[in-house]
Amino acid sequence: MSGPRVAVVGGGIIGTAVARHLNQRLTGAQVTLIDKEDGLARHQTGHNSGVVHAGLYYEPGSLKARLCRRGVDLLHAFVTEHDIAYEECGKVVVALDDRGSERLDALHARAVANGVPDVRLLDGDGLRHVEPHAQGIRALHSPRTAIVDYPAMTAALGEELLAAGGSIRLGREVTAIEERGRAVRLTASGHTEEHDLVVTCTGLQSDRVARAAGGSRDPRIVPFYGDYFLLIPEKTHLVNGLIYPVPDPRYPFLGVHLTKRVDGGVMLGPNAFLSLGRETYERPRLVGRDLREAVGFLGFWRFAAGNLGAAVRESRVALSPASFVAEARKYVPGIESSDVVRGPRGIRAQAMDAKGRLVDDFVIGGTERVVHVRNAPSPGATSALAIAEHIVTGVLERGDFGTPAERTLDP
Repeated sequence: MSGPRVAVVGGGIIGTAVARHLNQRLTGAQVTLIDKEDGLARHQTGHNSGVVHAGLYYEPGSLKARLCRRGVDLLHAFVTEHDIAYEECGKVVVALDDRGSERLDALHARAVANGVPDVRLLDGDGLRHVEPHAQGIRALHSPRTAIVDYPAMTAALGEELLAAGGSIRLGREVTAIEERGRAVRLTASGHTEEHDLVVTCTGLQSDRVARAAGGSRDPRIVPFYGDYFLLIPEKTHLVNGLIYPVPDPRYPFLGVHLTKRVDGGVMLGPNAFLSLGRETYERPRLVGRDLREAVGFLGFWRFAAGNLGAAVRESRVALSPASFVAEARKYVPGIESSDVVRGPRGIRAQAMDAKGRLVDDFVIGGTERVVHVRNAPSPGATSALAIAEHIVTGVLERGDFGTPAERTLDP
């Protein structure tokens, strides 16, 4: 008897990790990874900052906190095995004033509760020892925070899937998912096949794909773009690792920060502003359906009404490169407007509920035979291998998909 037929929709790092892990854990499974693009990692995975988060920010005990810490360990083992670019460059979260300093103490307590290794508080002199060109009265230092090449990691996961007998189908857009008894009918680019299990990891399209499978309308995805600037090569020495502001509870988004990349470059950003389309990485382009769904969602207007201060701040930074650089200069005074060039754009798949609240934790749910990753914001990429492990463990506990494989390649 042949093994279960499994489809994973979405070729970002999470979907590729899930497909690979299912292929490892289900004996004889026929696992197919499906994506509408002509390659893997073409959306959020290929447009993020490359940070491997250590777990500083997340509510202790939350799914985010648990899967982030587990994900870091799995990620490090994987990139070491595959010789993928990875560097523990460290992060400082910088307080500029007494109010920020008080919030830093709470952040430190949360990081300790989450088991972040070697995290410590620094005074101003300690900050300058780690980041000589930074300024601030105090900082939280996470020396084990790292950077990585996520597209290369996704490619390696895909290669493992193929080498183990799985398949990858590109250029196939999923338009329908329908449960019929113990079978799931999946239609992609006009072709329908039956599967025993379908897992969707579709990021910016996650709410639409879930609705196509009969799932709930909420949470909705409201896309926010984030632009980056790049320091010119002559000024990258101003930043050794990652320099972040202390999160301000008045604002829903973190604000401009400075991030070293594995290629040696340094990014400034991102800002956060409503995107005219879910996948509009080129500027400017409007996608009518995407914009109508965002501004036609009452939750978005409730969110906007409750965050007018944030809207003013983000509008200023989005419209004025000088204001953008000025935000970064609060932390590294040596940066001038002439030291930056425009960089890439990312788009955040921001899940939002009907009351206008941003959904903070990971949201993974569905039925016994159709599982949806409805929300996997940062640290989603960091947590990808742990998310895959979490999903597959749940599948094995709930569903009748045969005997788990005796061996898994994950540590």
